[in-house]
Amino acid sequence: MESVYQKAMIIELSKCDFDVETEKPLNVFYEGNVVGEFFVDLFVDGEVVIELKSVRNLAKEHEVQLVNYLNGLNRDIGLLINFGPTGVDVKRKYRISVSTDENGV
Repeated sequence: MESVYQKAMIIELSKCDFDVETEKPLNVFYEGNVVGEFFVDLFVDGEVVIELKSVRNLAKEHEVQLVNYLNGLNRDIGLLINFGPTGVDVKRKYRISVSTDENGV
């Protein structure tokens, strides 16, 4: 079911002139070696990660998954969108960037 919602989202975002990448690969590294790969549902304008679900209720694991994608892609804003049985639920997640000055503070 998620693939249907994904296709509809691509159409709607494209109508609004957003650049949408689908199934963007995200490598997972361990000690400098690629040990796995995830695929982000939608990556919009090179900035926003969108993870789509079609479940009864969102779980903490879904939110953690999105935050991991944000960290892996070094992006700050993500949307977790669930097309559940009672309607659409949208959660915005963000990653706090820590900036430092020339002294590393």
